[in-house]
Amino acid sequence: MSNYDQNLAASGAGNTALAIDAGLRSYMLRIYNHMAAGVALTALVAWLTYQVTGPALLQNPLMWVFILAPLALVFFISARINTLSVTTARGLFFLYAALVGVSLSILFHIYTNSSITRVFVITAATFGALSLFGYTTRRDLSGLGTFLFMGLIGIIIASLVNLFLRSTGLDWLISVVGVGVFAGLTAYDTQRIKAMYNSTDDELSAGRKSVIAALSLYLNFINLFMMLLRLAGGRR
Repeated sequence: MSNYDQNLAASGAGNTALAIDAGLRSYMLRIYNHMAAGVALTALVAWLTYQVTGPALLQNPLMWVFILAPLALVFFISARINTLSVTTARGLFFLYAALVGVSLSILFHIYTNSSITRVFVITAATFGALSLFGYTTRRDLSGLGTFLFMGLIGIIIASLVNLFLRSTGLDWLISVVGVGVFAGLTAYDTQRIKAMYNSTDDELSAGRKSVIAALSLYLNFINLFMMLLRLAGGRR
């Protein structure tokens, strides 16, 4: 009888573990689907903007709207995610991705199409490997959070300073450090997002988590791509 009870308990625990594992896979798949759709939308909008407007948009003051609007929108989504419906949050995320696409259309005027494609493929492979590491590693990456955040702040400050200095050496250093920071953030955020999963979440909570998590990974991907492009992109 004792063995039967133990076997029954073990079976119940195993079923629960399998249910959690299946739920976690579904949760992560939803996040990656949202993130990949956002990246694809950004690439499509960037290419279409480049084809339709040509260099005219670069001289238009409206370009500053497309550069600054995404920054305001990402802060809005992050601050209001707990009050938004899942549909609204998802719609704002895709709106953000489209606006980023408009601002990134400038890249087609600076870099060759072949180098943009090459760096995009490198970024996708690097991001995938780092995210897989963050998902599977048993090492606690939480200690990297503060260090990576400080590195991110340093990149932002150095980039602002270099707007006035226009130093190619500083620009190269920012790009190198940026690759390291966003590579680390990709693994760190993947582990953090995995830890956010809760099998008892209702559809609203899970949906909100998936959108804000997709936004985090999307930002890591786009910034990693930008840093690698500055290092390895072939200029026109």
